[in-house]
Amino acid sequence: MHSRKLKIFLNYFIGPILFVWLSFSIYHQISTQGDVKESWQLIKAAFQGESIWKLMVVAILMLLNWGIEARKWQILVSRVELISYGAAYRAILSGQAFALNTLNGSGDFVGRILYLHEGNRLRAVALSLVGSMSQSLITLIMGFVALIAFRFGILKEIHALEGLNQFWLDGLLIAMVIAIVLFSVLYFNINLFIKFIERIPFIARFKFFIEKLEALHWRELTRILLLSFVRYTVFIVQYILLLQVFGVKAGILNLVMMIAVFFLVLTMVPSITLADLGFRGKVSLQLFGLLSTNHLGIIATAAGIWIVNLIIPAIAGSVLILGVKLFNNKQIKKE
Repeated sequence: MHSRKLKIFLNYFIGPILFVWLSFSIYHQISTQGDVKESWQLIKAAFQGESIWKLMVVAILMLLNWGIEARKWQILVSRVELISYGAAYRAILSGQAFALNTLNGSGDFVGRILYLHEGNRLRAVALSLVGSMSQSLITLIMGFVALIAFRFGILKEIHALEGLNQFWLDGLLIAMVIAIVLFSVLYFNINLFIKFIERIPFIARFKFFIEKLEALHWRELTRILLLSFVRYTVFIVQYILLLQVFGVKAGILNLVMMIAVFFLVLTMVPSITLADLGFRGKVSLQLFGLLSTNHLGIIATAAGIWIVNLIIPAIAGSVLILGVKLFNNKQIKKE
């Protein structure tokens, strides 16, 4: 009886409690971000200019961005439970609400698994890591290509390497080649890796939580990787459009290259997603400042992307948390 009452309490109160906590956290962090305050006037002015259609496209691409991620999640989680695309989309948005308060957004799986039956939630955690791996692999590959162009293009043209240690930059490129190769081998052979580590006595006790990774076929992994690439392309287009809206002028290829390097830096440097707007702004100025002197436009773009791709989905996800129930009502009634 006590167990039943506890489950009823958690079902109807945990959602509102999480909503209040997440809402307060989002409000507190936004209110302390100086870059948002400095850029807000420029962002508001953009809604009244001729480039408003670009802002609309950026918003639509935000929906597409998380829609692609929802499809990835739907494919991955099908190994443990079949869910609708709508449920997958809600799970992704809810996950984003949790991701804002964790290192590099690693806590997003908490929101995602809430939309699964309680018996499948822990088994889905490992599957969420595969989706993150695919996105990170694409970021590494594209970032490596961009870094080579960066090294032998812009830096060489403006003689910026004179103030840098060329040896360390070349060393980073070599290290990235090794990392990409090892990461690719691990990604496409994750089933063999899981079978290997299951032989370790300590890990064998938790086999139940990771065994579904063994069933992932290379075709599914390739499909997930391609979806990650499409999502990465969406990010690039969004960034270019906002740079244009805020008057940051440079060649398209140079912008694409710099955006890829920017994403690479964000991936490589651990940070709490919600609190890293200041860091994003500083990195943006360092990189895009090589292409343009429009510093306010660069900061406004970083703030705009942060708001559109992270804050708005997180707010939507925190609202969706209100309707989440941890336990199945039928199971509670049986008790």
